[in-house]
Amino acid sequence: MNCLFRSTARCLRSGLAVNQLRPAGGRSWVASARLLCSAANLQKDLGEMVKKDKVVVFIKGTPAQPMCGFSNAVVQILRMHGVDDYAAYNVLEDQDLRQGVKEFSNWPTIPQVYLDGEFVGGCDILLQMHQNGDLVEELKKLGIRSALLDAEGESK
Repeated sequence: MNCLFRSTARCLRSGLAVNQLRPAGGRSWVASARLLCSAANLQKDLGEMVKKDKVVVFIKGTPAQPMCGFSNAVVQILRMHGVDDYAAYNVLEDQDLRQGVKEFSNWPTIPQVYLDGEFVGGCDILLQMHQNGDLVEELKKLGIRSALLDAEGESK
């Protein structure tokens, strides 16, 4: 009976439950708790989640408290570029989300980064883009000016 109750509750609450967090620095990000009814719903929800914000990351932990080194690296790279307003989903809060995002992107690891609804890659790809300047260009396409540019738009 208890199992049936939990299953019913999961299906009734299959919508995205989002908590807005605003730490001392004024930055905002999203932490999510998801309760899902089916894999099809999850894939649809993930499609909507990655398109909702210009920059979306799926990480272990939160930007304020990343729970792995790779997630921390993604947060630090975004911070260096001055990207403070992005959606961050904590995959440690929901195993369905953790597995579902891997299937959605066909990428086996977390963190995962999406820019303008498109999958970019994980920590290694974002680091490479940061190092070769591609991230500055991709952010510019989104209307986000990298903090690593000087007043004339040149790399510092």
